[in-house]
Amino acid sequence: MSQSRVVVFSCDAMVWEDMEYLLKKPMFKELFEKGSAVRKMRTIYPSVTYPCHTTMMTGCYPGKHGVTNNSEFHPGMLKGVPWNWFSSAVKVPDIFTAAKKAGLTTANAFWPVTGGHEYIDYNLPEYWPQSPDDTKYEAFRRGGTSQKFWDEIVDKHIHGFKIRSHPQTDQFLIDVCCDVLRMYKPHLLMLHTGDVDHYRHKYGVFNEHVTKGVEDTERWFYDLINATREAGTFEETNFFLVSDHGQIDIVRNMKPNVMFARNGLMEINADGTLKDWKAYCHSTGMSAQIRLKDPADTETWQKTYDLLKFMRDEGIYGIGEVLTAEEAAERDHLYGDFSFVIHTDGYSSFSEDWKSPMVAPMDLTDYRFGRATHGYYPDLGPQPVFFGFGPDIRSGVILERRETVDEAPTYAKILGVEMPGVDGHAIDEILK
Repeated sequence: MSQSRVVVFSCDAMVWEDMEYLLKKPMFKELFEKGSAVRKMRTIYPSVTYPCHTTMMTGCYPGKHGVTNNSEFHPGMLKGVPWNWFSSAVKVPDIFTAAKKAGLTTANAFWPVTGGHEYIDYNLPEYWPQSPDDTKYEAFRRGGTSQKFWDEIVDKHIHGFKIRSHPQTDQFLIDVCCDVLRMYKPHLLMLHTGDVDHYRHKYGVFNEHVTKGVEDTERWFYDLINATREAGTFEETNFFLVSDHGQIDIVRNMKPNVMFARNGLMEINADGTLKDWKAYCHSTGMSAQIRLKDPADTETWQKTYDLLKFMRDEGIYGIGEVLTAEEAAERDHLYGDFSFVIHTDGYSSFSEDWKSPMVAPMDLTDYRFGRATHGYYPDLGPQPVFFGFGPDIRSGVILERRETVDEAPTYAKILGVEMPGVDGHAIDEILK
């Protein structure tokens, strides 16, 4: 009996409404009818890319896997903040680990939080040059791309465009993945593209730019399928088209740290830089995690809590809800090095800036401050997608609701590998 294979294509910020658009196309509709889908995949809180994708590959909620924010925490740093690029940030095993330990071949293209992953054979992590004089080669080698992988595949596709430009970067990733499927024939390949997410941040949730990105995604999905046909592995391969979160249109960006500074919870230098802090807002877009420099300082804890509740009740500071760390852990399996979580009023995003005025201008260079964003509670807004077809997947099963923690256990069951201790469960209804 041949070994089952899995290809997972995550189109960042794709939503079910996009799938409905594709279903109007005869070719995609025919493909869709061969497989199974979930109409509403409930993502995690906060609904931001790196925590979401870590959940999607571990089957665990953020409190357990440890990635609770896209970025690392560097108080006082507003530009060039490092993100959670590297797999060392993840506290639990993932699907790559399970597959490789079972003797299977693994590959990745831009799946977040995979830099330096020791169990990915062919690794092109989501990472990019960190300064103007940093080269693509140096960045990806630092991120864990092997010299062999670079020489045989990556190098011939990576020239002539800037990483994080769209759709050029996405096309590069597809070209690399198609070559990987043809040349290395991995048992597990996971891929993440960002063009639809980028267009939504820049232009809003639904518009012609997003539609073009959705159409590109469909074409790229076929490219992956055709690559397995050329490799002779199509009959063994299960294909999944998934996403991490949706987006909601916003109208303003608020600065909670301004209020912290005004109320003695931050100390600012004469030149406007941060001198010291007792409380700090670490943004995740339409939510934020409030850290205390000394979590055991009960006086500061109470002062911060009272201020946050005042801001919520006033209704003008962008805050619709305030949770203590204990409440966030109980409700959303979200816990970490923070004392409070604040949630949007529905149309505001949060900035980390401490300089007045309270409202920050829209900034299309930062995912949190564009025309639309995410980070909000999972049940709000358009919902992520989940569709799969292949030899191990039933035809015509449409489920109404599952969770993204269920994705990795589903891939593991198809591959015949073990993932003990996960929070999710395999989506057995779609499996043969």
